[in-house]
Amino acid sequence: MSETPTSIPPPPSKLPPPTGNIITDVIQSALHITDIPCARNSLLGGIASGAGIGVVRGMSAGALVAGNWAIATFMIVSLGSFHLCQKQMEDERKKVTRVIESMPRRVVKQEDEPSGSSNPTAS
Repeated sequence: MSETPTSIPPPPSKLPPPTGNIITDVIQSALHITDIPCARNSLLGGIASGAGIGVVRGMSAGALVAGNWAIATFMIVSLGSFHLCQKQMEDERKKVTRVIESMPRRVVKQEDEPSGSSNPTAS
């Protein structure tokens, strides 16, 4: 009899396995950034927010101050939206696990008759 798992494991990672060399690992991770769930949307939102705040702040302050605001906004928005997206994905995984565990077990009955026998009702 097979036992049902208590939780659904996360999908396998598309990222290359770590090699132990920090420089190589960082470069490989940066090259595969699009394979990380939520990364693309988070980075695009951060870039748009940072550029917007940088332009607005640049109208009233110098370029260095505007650059600092733009970078800070990019970091805050990117990290915040990435965290929220990962949290939503984890909550969805938990919800699917609960639904699967609450489903009634289906037992497949094996027929006693051989498959080659004729059906008397099919005349």
